[in-house]
Amino acid sequence: MSKFQTLRRNRPVLEVKENAREVIFKTISSMCDNVSYFKFKKNSEGDFRLSCTGSTGIPFAYSNFGIDETKDDLEWSADDYDWKDVVSKINSGYQVVESVKSR
Repeated sequence: MSKFQTLRRNRPVLEVKENAREVIFKTISSMCDNVSYFKFKKNSEGDFRLSCTGSTGIPFAYSNFGIDETKDDLEWSADDYDWKDVVSKINSGYQVVESVKSR
């Protein structure tokens, strides 16, 4: 069984630090278990901005992930610190969240 399939069946417990200014979700793709990162970082106005990268740090287009919601929807959920909603939206696409780092 692939890592993706294992994570789909057994979702990990994820915890984000309270009032985090940066949150990074590591995801596993359904395609060959490739690793990607969803990085939320607060800007100078206090709003979260999302960037997506591969394991090498090369930026990926948000549309590559097949997520049901728009990028704005994820950023707005992050602004509300609704991380369960963010994870649910990420998991609706072609990948699943494996772990999270926050500070």
